[in-house]
Amino acid sequence: MGNTSTTLELVTVPCLSDNYAFLVHNAQTGETALIDAPEAAPIQAELDARGWVLSDILLTHHHPDHIDGVKELRGDARVIGAKADAHRLPPLDVEVSEGAMLTVCGTQTDVFDVSGHTLGHIAFYMPDPGYAFTADSLMALGCGRLFEGSPAQMWDSMQKLRALPDSTVVCSGHEYTESNARFALSLDPENSALISRIEKITAARTTNQPTIPSNLGDEKRTNPFLRADDTAFKAVLGMEMSTDVEVFAEIRARKDRF
Repeated sequence: MGNTSTTLELVTVPCLSDNYAFLVHNAQTGETALIDAPEAAPIQAELDARGWVLSDILLTHHHPDHIDGVKELRGDARVIGAKADAHRLPPLDVEVSEGAMLTVCGTQTDVFDVSGHTLGHIAFYMPDPGYAFTADSLMALGCGRLFEGSPAQMWDSMQKLRALPDSTVVCSGHEYTESNARFALSLDPENSALISRIEKITAARTTNQPTIPSNLGDEKRTNPFLRADDTAFKAVLGMEMSTDVEVFAEIRARKDRF
C-alpha cells in the first residue's frame, strides 16, 4: 500500500500489578510511541530488548498509574496529553483536545474526549492500522469507574468509541477482563457470544497471557457498557421504559456493587 502505517508494530507491556502500556513502532522511520507510562522499568526493558528509542509519549489521563514513568522515560520524546488535563499531567510538549489530528509514528492519530472515568480523559485512535488506545474509558468487557464524570458523559464516550469499525484493536489500560466477564455474564447469561469469549479469556489467563488488546466487534456484542440502548438488553435488565443513560447508570452502579 505504500503507507508507513502498514509497518507499525504494536507491543503490549504489562506494568505494575494489572496495568498495560503500549508501544507502537514504525520500522520504516524508526519512530516509537508509548501510550501511557505506569512505571519505567518494564517499558525501558522492552525498548532496550528491541533497540527502540522513544519519539513520543501519549498520555490518556492524569492518574498516577498512567503517568508515573514519564519523568524517567521521556528523554527527547515529545509528550502529548489533554489540554484540559495539562495542570495535573507531566509537562506537555503538545496539548490536544477532541478533534485534533496528530501524526505519530508516521500515521494519522485522532483524539477523542472520553471523559467519565476522569474529566479530561482522552483516547487516541490510529485509523490505519485501526488501533484505539482507550485506557480506562472503554475496557475489555467493561468501562472505568466514574471517579469524576457523570453516567451521561461516560455513555457519550462509549458511543463515540462504539462508532469505530468492528475491526478496531482496543488497547485498554488494565487486566480486569476476568472480573468484567463474570459481571457481564451475571447480566446476560444467555449471550452465546459472551460465553464463547469467556472461554477464550479463561484459557488466556490460565497461562498468564494478556486479554488486552481486544476486538471492538467483540466488545459491541458482549460488553454491557456498550449496550445500554439495545432494546433486547434493556428487556433482559427489566428496564424497557428507561432512557439509555438511565440504563447505563444502572449497569455501572451494579458493577460498582458486584
